[in-house]
Amino acid sequence: MTMFKTMLAGVALSTAFIAQADAQTKGPIGISMPTKTSSRWIADGDNMVKVLKERGYKADLQYADDDIPNQLAQIENMITKGAKVLVIAAIDGTTLSNVLQKAADKGIKVIAYDRLIRGSKNVDYYATFDNFQVGVQQGSYIEKSLNLKSAKGPFNVELFGGSSDDNNAHFFYNGAMSVLKPYMDQGKVVVRSKQLGMEKVATLRWDGAVAQSRMDNLLSAYYTKDHVDAVLSPYDGLSIGILSSLKGVGYGTPKQPMPVVTGQDAEIPSVKSIVRGEQRSTVFKDTRELAKVTVNMVDALLSGKAPEVNDTKTYNNGVKVVPAFLLKPVTVDKSNWMDVLVTKSAYYTAAQIQ
Repeated sequence: MTMFKTMLAGVALSTAFIAQADAQTKGPIGISMPTKTSSRWIADGDNMVKVLKERGYKADLQYADDDIPNQLAQIENMITKGAKVLVIAAIDGTTLSNVLQKAADKGIKVIAYDRLIRGSKNVDYYATFDNFQVGVQQGSYIEKSLNLKSAKGPFNVELFGGSSDDNNAHFFYNGAMSVLKPYMDQGKVVVRSKQLGMEKVATLRWDGAVAQSRMDNLLSAYYTKDHVDAVLSPYDGLSIGILSSLKGVGYGTPKQPMPVVTGQDAEIPSVKSIVRGEQRSTVFKDTRELAKVTVNMVDALLSGKAPEVNDTKTYNNGVKVVPAFLLKPVTVDKSNWMDVLVTKSAYYTAAQIQ
């Protein structure tokens, strides 16, 4: 009996050793996130680490504080420390070619996370949301809210874009314009500032203060007598700045109702603003699901399998078409925020919003 127990103990120790050795071979996984200034990137990082740990991986999570040299240095350090896979949400998707070549030389696979990395052949896969559809949803919300299909107009609409060095920003803008441009051509939608195109409407680093300042300038230059009917905003952080500018000149009162202002990422300040009747909509992207998709890719790559993708045509990074897995975004407004964000997804609790 004693010998049997000893044998069992030996087997248990051996199994534990093998499991520990196996866990050591499943990492580290380098995760490079752009910034902590947006709550969504904090959530992305936390979700990635959580799912990786559940699957037995070691995670090396670094935030680059929106500093490109800092991100490059962090990625190089991950390579030096023996990362098995790199998951990168780039600050500027055009600046990583040299460091990714170093990764490729060591056989390290690279997954672009939510932002496409441009100009490099060494991007293996892309995990993201359907970014063009995000823009379509934002444009469609303005279309529906202003009843553009039936109303005569004209309606005054101003356009904001994201950071021009973020590939996603172009998809958001183009998606929205696919809905709004026909109404502009009809004269039903008027951009009084005549500021159209990403080269004119982009907001560097997605900075809400920059958006607020630009909205201040637009209001003082073009809307001293005219009313703004809608503002296309691609991101909640910009929306909050835009709303501050609008409130500063008297919008949000019965005499001067707030324009339709869109957003993205369902950040808590913006959801609260939606509940108050200020910001009108946001686009919810469940980063927990994106983390799972990304870790599934990691699993597949490290087991010699091809990761699951559902798009092999859309995302050309200038050197190659990067195979991608796209998740579906969801429009959220005052009518469905509780159902989408609390009841169905449990992404937030009601207490966090109310």
